[in-house]
Amino acid sequence: MDHHAYRQALAERLAGSEVPFPEPELAARRRRLREAMAAAGLEGLLLTDPADLHYLTGYHTFEVSVHACLVVTAERLVLQVPSIETGPAVVTARVDEVIGYRWENPGEVIEPLAERLAPCRRIGLDPMSAGLRPGVLAPLQARLGAERFRDDGGALVDALRLVKSPLELDWLRESARITGLGIRAARRAIAPGVTDDAVAAEGARAMLAAGSEFMSLQPIVTVGARSGTIHVNHKRRAIGAGEPVFLEFGAAWQRYTAPMMSTAVAGRADDEMRALRDACRAIFEALCAAMRPGNTFDDAARAGEAALAPLADRAFFSGVFGYAVGAQFPPSWVEGTGYIARGQERAFEADMVFHLPLCLRLPGRFGIGLSDTVRVTPEGGEPLTDNDWRLHERD
Repeated sequence: MDHHAYRQALAERLAGSEVPFPEPELAARRRRLREAMAAAGLEGLLLTDPADLHYLTGYHTFEVSVHACLVVTAERLVLQVPSIETGPAVVTARVDEVIGYRWENPGEVIEPLAERLAPCRRIGLDPMSAGLRPGVLAPLQARLGAERFRDDGGALVDALRLVKSPLELDWLRESARITGLGIRAARRAIAPGVTDDAVAAEGARAMLAAGSEFMSLQPIVTVGARSGTIHVNHKRRAIGAGEPVFLEFGAAWQRYTAPMMSTAVAGRADDEMRALRDACRAIFEALCAAMRPGNTFDDAARAGEAALAPLADRAFFSGVFGYAVGAQFPPSWVEGTGYIARGQERAFEADMVFHLPLCLRLPGRFGIGLSDTVRVTPEGGEPLTDNDWRLHERD
């Protein structure tokens, strides 16, 4: 049985059996996207970001390293996947057509894709998508003409994904609940002599037991001086007495992730650790006050910078006070649709959702991080996660 026969056999029994979104939700998203395409003068979209495909069709898989794409026109949605992804395409996606290619022969991608894009004179794409491969785009442009392709397609989908529906908010709340269970389980495991891996294992076990799907980022745990280096992770390091332990977790529920940071100390926190914790809290409160419809992302970043100012010369901060979260796939839970940072002039709208990753690091010494995932409301930022904002001391 080849992948074509496999697709047909599956479709007879299981077509659409694991589509996560109700049909009215998908239909509303597609309608809004097609309206935006028409306003932008686009007759087609070529989308390659796994989260965009999921948002518009329900398609999801843990194998996101292979080429997959979605062609959107005014009349049709066509999903292209490799042979090994035939199953997920049939059971999780709602589209007009699924076309496949042999996993081991990516040269089969171009012809059917060019055929379906040929009627479109103006085709939008997202040039910043990690899934847009030069080996696919260059032959398509050679076949159809580079002048047909425009770089504004990704922005159309980003604008839709930034504002969450009631269903998406419910799924983010459930992720937040499970994330909190993982954080608390990990904190209970912290003690001098315990390794960072053991702490991460307890957090992961709690989240998986509570129903988390495969996570877009595995639990992040760093200890002592390593907590002062951004984006390293657990590595069999034993916790020393008095050392801080940084935690950042994000459970996945229907692919939606609401991350949270917490920091505990294997002993008693000193005054410097408490000062960094207090600064994180002050920044958080300033951000939440500014996260109101009509204010810009830049406005909120400036408010965060004002609260950070007393420590700005001593502690490293990434410069991004928040990033949008929603449905996402490995290797990151960052949605990529919006950032609370200087120079970002998009305005907040109600029901946008951001993780506020507030971690202050003293390089070579330690870092203190605490965060919540926050929903934008007319009154300001409202946490979905349940961080207690304490610097937990574990004897």
